[in-house]
Amino acid sequence: MSEARGVEAVERALLILESFGPETQEMSLAALSRQTGLYKSTILRLAVSLERFGLLVRDDNGQFRLGPATWRLGANYRNAFSIADIVRPELETLSQNTHETASFYVRDGDSRVCLFRREPVRAIRHSIVEGATLPLERGASGKVLLAFSADYDGNDNEVRQAGYAVSLGERDPEVAAIAVPVFTDSGRLAGALAVSGLINRFENEDRSELLRHLIASQQRLNGTAPD
Repeated sequence: MSEARGVEAVERALLILESFGPETQEMSLAALSRQTGLYKSTILRLAVSLERFGLLVRDDNGQFRLGPATWRLGANYRNAFSIADIVRPELETLSQNTHETASFYVRDGDSRVCLFRREPVRAIRHSIVEGATLPLERGASGKVLLAFSADYDGNDNEVRQAGYAVSLGERDPEVAAIAVPVFTDSGRLAGALAVSGLINRFENEDRSELLRHLIASQQRLNGTAPD
């Protein structure tokens, strides 16, 4: 009997935490009661324990918001995964959506390394092996890694302002690519996400569609890569 009551109390506490979101970062006691269906007295009783563990905060105006412990738990959850667990599924999605090769590059001194890649099923495609080392100064991903690195020297301001880079036959006359930066939760550059393929498939209209899918993947990855 006590076990059942314990589970019910936990579920009610989690219901309170799940009431918060991007549009509801602060809530009054009355709003929490309406959202959860719990009595105000129940919320206040559970809030004592949630506040004690840093999961909930109540300010001087009586407004509730999530506490700092929720950020710590989220960070621990993300760090429990290797970057491969996070990036590989997104590369598969990106390659399927664009029908082009999707790659993730990191900087290694004056070079860039293809850390992960996913190639489409189409017969004619840009093929690159994981672990391949390429120059930083040529290619869309290289431009992104230079422009958004901590030691940025101001030379690639155009790339920083646009938020992405395009290369058309720079490293290989038959290959084009588009790349965007991916950042960790702390804002550090994690790497460059790119799609690449034959240059005749990267005309202006094609690039707009490819960039749309690339940015969607970027948004899902941003803040998830471990520092």
